Amino acid sequence: MGTYSEEVMNLFKCPKNMGEMKNPDAVGQVGNPHCGDIMKIYLKIDNKNKKNYIKDIKFQTMGCIAAIASSSMTTELAKGKTLEQAKKITNKDVAEALKGLPPIKMHCSNLAADALRKAIESWEKKKTN
Repeated sequence: MGTYSEEVMNLFKCPKNMGEMKNPDAVGQVGNPHCGDIMKIYLKIDNKNKKNYIKDIKFQTMGCIAAIASSSMTTELAKGKTLEQAKKITNKDVAEALKGLPPIKMHCSNLAADALRKAIESWEKKKTN
């Protein structure tokens, strides 16, 4: 299974931004049928200076230590950023911020970054319709 970094263990034991958000502006959900992890990311968007900023972000994750830590780190990386900046957050960014993940758990950082992008895409679709 591999060893987890101190950062991963801290975010697993005390995740940041965990929980359901009431009346979110956007929601993104992804899952991996192979491992059973499911992640949902909620966004509150603030349009200041004609740029859409992530004012608040929450997540719900059903999964392993790496999945929960990756979700928490993704929300921390995205909070306060514009949607354009947040869209550029990659699984590599998440894994590096976590000080590494065991190779067998790298897919967890993919899922977290994908859930964020799905939430942003759902916001963009709402705004163009």
